Amino acid sequence: MRFLNTLLATALLLPALAHGKADTVGEVSTAFKLLGPNHKIVIEAFDDSDIAGVTCYLARPKTGGVKGGLGLAEDPSHASLSCHQTGSIAVPDKLKQGEEVFDVNTSLVFKEQKVVRFFDKKRGSLVYLTYSTKLIDGSYKSAVSAVPIMPWG
Repeated sequence: MRFLNTLLATALLLPALAHGKADTVGEVSTAFKLLGPNHKIVIEAFDDSDIAGVTCYLARPKTGGVKGGLGLAEDPSHASLSCHQTGSIAVPDKLKQGEEVFDVNTSLVFKEQKVVRFFDKKRGSLVYLTYSTKLIDGSYKSAVSAVPIMPWG
């Protein structure tokens, strides 16, 4: 019984912890559910914490129904990503390729939607990739967005 209580507490806390880095911009319902919340597409915005002047928008599905309302459902791996220059950009001298800049849990455990960053020095662009991971295997479904570094102001 104690294990079940711990599992339930974890299920309720994980979504709150995962969204600490992003702001919800909006959402639309995609399917009506009689019990629990509707299935949705959620749009979240987050700033790259290491590079000022870049904001990314992630649109991803969120499963509703009873399981979704309790945080027990697994969200689909589809996502769309759009990143933009929103201010002056200064790229640090040392920037790790493929560094994770955002993640959100998309199931109770073992599945996340991640966003990683690459610097394309030759073209003067920051490239952001979103993909889904699972404990055993991830998803080939991904989206990419590039931000050309331009003078600002």
